[in-house]
Amino acid sequence: MSETVLSIRNLSISFQTSNGMVNAIRGLDLDLHKGKTVAIVGESGSGKSVTVKAIMRILSGNQKINSGSITFNFDSGDEKISQDLLKLSKKEMRSRINGRRIAMVFQDPMTSLNPTMTIGKQIMEGMIIHLNKTRAEAHERALELLRLVGISDPENRMKSYPHQLSGGMRQRVVIAIMLACDPEVLICDEPTTALDVTIQAKILELIKEIQARTHISVIYITHDLGVVAKVADYVAVMYAGKIVERGTVNEIFYDPKHPYTWGLLSSMPDIGSENEKLYTIPGSPPNLLHKIEGDAFAPRNVHALKIDFKQEPPMFKITDTHYAATWLLHENASKVEMSETLRRRIDKVVKEAGRDGENTDLASY
Repeated sequence: MSETVLSIRNLSISFQTSNGMVNAIRGLDLDLHKGKTVAIVGESGSGKSVTVKAIMRILSGNQKINSGSITFNFDSGDEKISQDLLKLSKKEMRSRINGRRIAMVFQDPMTSLNPTMTIGKQIMEGMIIHLNKTRAEAHERALELLRLVGISDPENRMKSYPHQLSGGMRQRVVIAIMLACDPEVLICDEPTTALDVTIQAKILELIKEIQARTHISVIYITHDLGVVAKVADYVAVMYAGKIVERGTVNEIFYDPKHPYTWGLLSSMPDIGSENEKLYTIPGSPPNLLHKIEGDAFAPRNVHALKIDFKQEPPMFKITDTHYAATWLLHENASKVEMSETLRRRIDKVVKEAGRDGENTDLASY
């Protein structure tokens, strides 16, 4: 396994609201390896975006990091540095880390761009500030980046304003801005949600091509498992502020062990079926204003055991890369397996996500 670039341990984050304290992230662990992509998946409200915003230290004023560490390992000149990002001030994060070493692509490119500045100035800005490049050097590098992300006629596009570009072109510009300072880590928070299906596919392919060229490490936030099949090397399944299962993309798709993961995979639409009813996970996520007793997923789990309502399960090891937090993996628990119907459905839907039907190795996509 390649070296670890980013390591999150026991991260806990709460929100102060008018109704009380919301425990949004509850002891989260996550690793990102050099040159790899980890996809964080889960329902809306599971804590995906909060987690990556904590890495960048761009949480809102009512959010508080209660415990944990976010260790970033990077090269600085002739030495390797291991830095806990939670120990840096926001000023240090802005000057040393954000944009320079860790960059983030948000959902809506229009809200990520300054409508009063030309595209060229916005791409050049970070290089001038963080890399001390001259305007001429930054201009040349900006042209290279626009070509890299597939924008034609970059000289004229440098003079354009965001409103003069399509949604897909704006997102390409945002990616160019994020790559301007050669960051080690790129965080993509559902970057294709606001785009149409055709443009989504092009942006996903672009991110894969850039990663192959630059060996950048990527965290991809999404609720679309079809996207995960295209982009991920590793998958972390998140529920109620915790990672409940993690493994390689093959392990999560073809050998999932947590009932919540089964539910997510079952909910993937099958575009080849006209009459099949779309599966939904029963119940609703827990109210994080209240303390969680036992397994947070227990009330929605048709396979729940008595212990699920009393004691939180540990992470059980399945392989060196595959772990799941469910009491169903305890040696004394009755064995419950994913149905063959679900296995066939997953295989079919993953192939429809755009893979070669003869290629069963998702990680090689």
